[in-house]
Amino acid sequence: MPEESNRSRPIVTISSQAATRHQLSRQLADLGFAATEVSGVEEALAEVSRGDFAVTMLPLKGVEAHGPEVVRRLWDEGGHPGAIIVVADRQGLEQNAGTTTAGAPDILPRPLTAADSKNTINSTLTRSRRGSGPPAAEDLLPRLHKEMGLWRSQRMQEVRRIIDQAARIDVTVLIGGETGVGKDVVARAIHALSPRQTRPFVKMNCAAVPRDLLESELFGHERGAFTGADRQKIGKFEAADHGTIFLDEIGDLHPALQGKLLHVLQDGQFSRVGGRSTIKVDVRVLAATNQDLEAAVATGRFREDLYYRLNVIQLNVPPLRERPEDIPVLVEYFFERFGRLFGREGMAPPPDMVHQLLCQRLPGNVRELENIVKRMIVLGNHAGKASAASAAQTTPAGLARTSVSLREIGRQAALAAERLAMLRVLEETHWNRVKAAKLLGISYRALLYKIKDAALEPAARSSHPRP
Repeated sequence: MPEESNRSRPIVTISSQAATRHQLSRQLADLGFAATEVSGVEEALAEVSRGDFAVTMLPLKGVEAHGPEVVRRLWDEGGHPGAIIVVADRQGLEQNAGTTTAGAPDILPRPLTAADSKNTINSTLTRSRRGSGPPAAEDLLPRLHKEMGLWRSQRMQEVRRIIDQAARIDVTVLIGGETGVGKDVVARAIHALSPRQTRPFVKMNCAAVPRDLLESELFGHERGAFTGADRQKIGKFEAADHGTIFLDEIGDLHPALQGKLLHVLQDGQFSRVGGRSTIKVDVRVLAATNQDLEAAVATGRFREDLYYRLNVIQLNVPPLRERPEDIPVLVEYFFERFGRLFGREGMAPPPDMVHQLLCQRLPGNVRELENIVKRMIVLGNHAGKASAASAAQTTPAGLARTSVSLREIGRQAALAAERLAMLRVLEETHWNRVKAAKLLGISYRALLYKIKDAALEPAARSSHPRP
């Protein structure tokens, strides 16, 4: 049987198929685990962000996205998914071969048996240790090198030079740039090329968690520290010990937490919420923002001493419109990558696509470009100018014969309507995301994910980009 410390930590099972979830839960209960069932990826992300799970079970046929992307999101956005075990038959494994290198080292084959579940879970927990996380640097490096190899412009070559230099020196780095330019890729590259590459890389989005829960997410809490704290939770800093923590959207960090973060940067010490003992960690801090932090310092929204602690090395990632040389290679890369993921290998961009994209502003930058290519691969349509307000689509001759199910067309139409509804409510609330989430009837966290996926941003920021 698993160790008692692991048995006290529940397992989350993700599947849109109730029968699959119930079968896994029964087997897990027989092994002494309490299973938390969720029906989709967004719900799973919310669950693992609130608790410290031993294992996440991921049936490939039971989720609304492809295996590698789901695994990556669990590590990047979820918080504490524990070890990830993929449940799949042979065909599912072949279609999602990249899942194992995305951070799910264990496979539980179908048909499910109690003996297989027991052996796989026990062997996974035997190998896992506190702070274990996403795939090691040697697994990430090939993809990182490939993505950085797409940087053909002189501006991005300069970014690559700074990455190489910053990776060797164990100091904080502040990464600036507009939404969707690839700040996450830069942070991962710095970690993967650094002496800490074999240690954890832990990401925390400072805007993705409500203010009253953010301190617990960063520094953990003791059992009974507040209502609902029914067990001890390890925070991001503790999980990143001897590794790297990436604080995304640092400009949204509440002033009450800026002082505690400054203390951690100075002394490497903190206490969990509700705790009396001091915890010492050795963590390298990388931070990113799409805001003008100097202006925030001038207006008192961001601490000046914290800004200078974070800004030892500054690295600004230019928007896509300032590096048009990168667009053609990015388009080819996304067609190859997502064509393979979506089972539509061999699709190529129509001849006029790159020219049209070069004429667009693309306020969502690389993320928006990626979404345009995804939409083309799924629908066989060429998206015209995709902006925060609308996306005009035409059908190129090269893709006109691609077959699309009515269900998929309906799904894409629903997504487009959802995007417009979100934008309208966000503008009405002056981009107060808490109010917007309440009006839309969804969780704050789910709204943040949807804003990110739709590459939405305030009109003022889109109309007046910083140089």
